[in-house]
Amino acid sequence: MELPRKIVRSMPWVLSYFVQRCVPRAGPRGAPHLILCLADHFEPAIVPGEGPRQASRDTQEARLEHWCREIPRAVNKWRDAEGFPFRHTYFYPAEQYESGIIERIARHCHDGWGEVEIHLHHGFSEPDTASNTRNTLLRFRDALASHGCLSQFKGEGEPRYAFVHGNFALANSARNRHCGVDSEMRILSETGCFGDFTLPSAPNVSQTAKINSLYECALPLDQRAPHRKGRDLQVGRTPDVFPLIVQGPLMWDFSRRKRGVPFPAIENGEITAQHPPTMKRLRLWRKAAISVKGRPDWIFVKLHCHGMDPRDSQAMHGDLLKSFLRQLADGAKDGNYQVHFTTAREMVNILLAACDGKTGNPGLFRDYGFTLMCKSAEPKIGRVAHLISNSGD
Repeated sequence: MELPRKIVRSMPWVLSYFVQRCVPRAGPRGAPHLILCLADHFEPAIVPGEGPRQASRDTQEARLEHWCREIPRAVNKWRDAEGFPFRHTYFYPAEQYESGIIERIARHCHDGWGEVEIHLHHGFSEPDTASNTRNTLLRFRDALASHGCLSQFKGEGEPRYAFVHGNFALANSARNRHCGVDSEMRILSETGCFGDFTLPSAPNVSQTAKINSLYECALPLDQRAPHRKGRDLQVGRTPDVFPLIVQGPLMWDFSRRKRGVPFPAIENGEITAQHPPTMKRLRLWRKAAISVKGRPDWIFVKLHCHGMDPRDSQAMHGDLLKSFLRQLADGAKDGNYQVHFTTAREMVNILLAACDGKTGNPGLFRDYGFTLMCKSAEPKIGRVAHLISNSGD
């Protein structure tokens, strides 16, 4: 019975997918700019296959030390068009806040290897409340800011943040499971969230029919799942409804085989050891053509992973990742595209620049609107990556 249920609940986005494939989007003229961001649902306490059980503090600290040592070694050799390494955006769960753990990952980020944003799991045993959700987000937001994480708009005002919802149940979109708060999007907006990076969630029931898109919510933010409908970001129109919805690619991969027989599979941008990043997958991500309308040469590729899952280490900092980065760099050298490794904050800034009509190299606009509260140091290993002023086109 589970397979038929999955098929039925997938029909809305599957229909959208085939409509998109039948009506191709405008393609880039010449080599495109690929703007890559990895949203890491980063949970040092994860115990794979054991639900809510959490690893000991000693285990978490050992995992982090190993991670902070291995990530720079793995990615330092391959840099993007501006000299940045491949970085993670660490969406850390608010309900698992540990000051010492956050301080360690913050130091890693301040050395130039990523940025910390907000993740939240809630509404497990019973639906959460709006007031508790708001208080949880505010407490964690301010705690992260005290560690030198998060950002401000043009260096002023309260802390701002990007968000990923645990179990994909953004704004109570999973039929009252793993959330319970219809007004969650309003709460996110009012507490400083500038971008949501939860989607895609297929084959989860929370997946929207709107796919492969960058948009503002078109429904009232206090309504359940207002991101079901949206107004696409486009050149010449500055968005004013936040958080922006930043979707990753959602495609069908018809090349997979099972026992030699074609076996179509969902491509949702998740990076695991079983499904590592490859050039074949990159071609699908490019075909998704996620861009701001009117700027098809800037292609946004938002991927996601669970970096602390020990089963996925080869795809996080092992040979599987290194092989992909090497091939990606070779493609850039051959002039097939330009690559820009971004954090979630930087990706939103580049989106805003596109909406404002900026052209040319998107890497110039990493700090276009939202700037870090604590300026990250340049990476200490290898060639220095220089931040470029956003003062011009």
